[in-house]
Amino acid sequence: MNTESSAVPESFDSQQVAPVVISATRPLYWSVRRELWENRSIYVAPPAVAAVFLLGFLISMFFLPSRMRAAAALGPMEQHKLIAQPYLIAAGLLMLTTLVVGVFYSLDALYGERRDRSILFWKSMPVSDLTAVISKAITPVVILPLVSFATTVVMQWIMLLVSTAVLAGSGLSVSVLWSHASLFQTWPMLFYHFLTAHGLWYAPLYAWLLLVSAWARRAPFLWAALPLVAIGAVERIAFNTSHFFTLLQERMLGGGGGGDNILTGILSMDPLMHFTPGQFLISPGLWIGLAIAVAFLAAAARLRQYREPI
Repeated sequence: MNTESSAVPESFDSQQVAPVVISATRPLYWSVRRELWENRSIYVAPPAVAAVFLLGFLISMFFLPSRMRAAAALGPMEQHKLIAQPYLIAAGLLMLTTLVVGVFYSLDALYGERRDRSILFWKSMPVSDLTAVISKAITPVVILPLVSFATTVVMQWIMLLVSTAVLAGSGLSVSVLWSHASLFQTWPMLFYHFLTAHGLWYAPLYAWLLLVSAWARRAPFLWAALPLVAIGAVERIAFNTSHFFTLLQERMLGGGGGGDNILTGILSMDPLMHFTPGQFLISPGLWIGLAIAVAFLAAAARLRQYREPI
């Protein structure tokens, strides 16, 4: 009996399960995937806008042969602008879509989970508030620009193939179209532009919206805009200056007021234009903006820790 009784605990000890070690990045990975599951506008809106644009582009194909004949009489620069213009407009439309989706996503990211009370479930998961907030910041800063870039590439490629088929069917040469569209030279710059101008440069904007989203009990859009308007108005009344509004304009539009414009180069998707990514990456405006974004995100994580369902 003594032999059997001592054998049981020994067998039990041998079957003890080792504690599961979870990688530090695993919760962040699954949190980002959660954002994609819950916010389909991130990957639905850019293709939807591209589909509408392509419909209009297909209708314009009826006039493409006459437009190419007219372009043959122009100089090289005018010819390039005329041919490349639809591709630049298509990319610009996707950039605008990226900004709009990013703003509305950030405003609803932390407010929505309190409104539908899902924050109670997600707080029961082994994911810290900081990880949850970082995953929500990664979505508009990294994921959304990448989705929009991929959509732009597919859309421009379809535009080029359709234009080629129309010109070939009309008996016109396609070499001029391919040389001026120059998509293979444009796409690397476009990739850089989406990640920097629409990701890193707008990071303080998205972080501010996330902070408001974590704090506001209702109408987060109003609470996000009112303080900015109030600060600008007070500065205008007290000092008769508008430095704050100029700062916001430079952040939203990539610089203003003349002089050296950091984003002049990277905003251009035209391969004939000069762009200086090194100058952008060492610019004080980028790093000051990122530091402000980190502060906003830390405050948003702190707020989320104590926030309850609305």
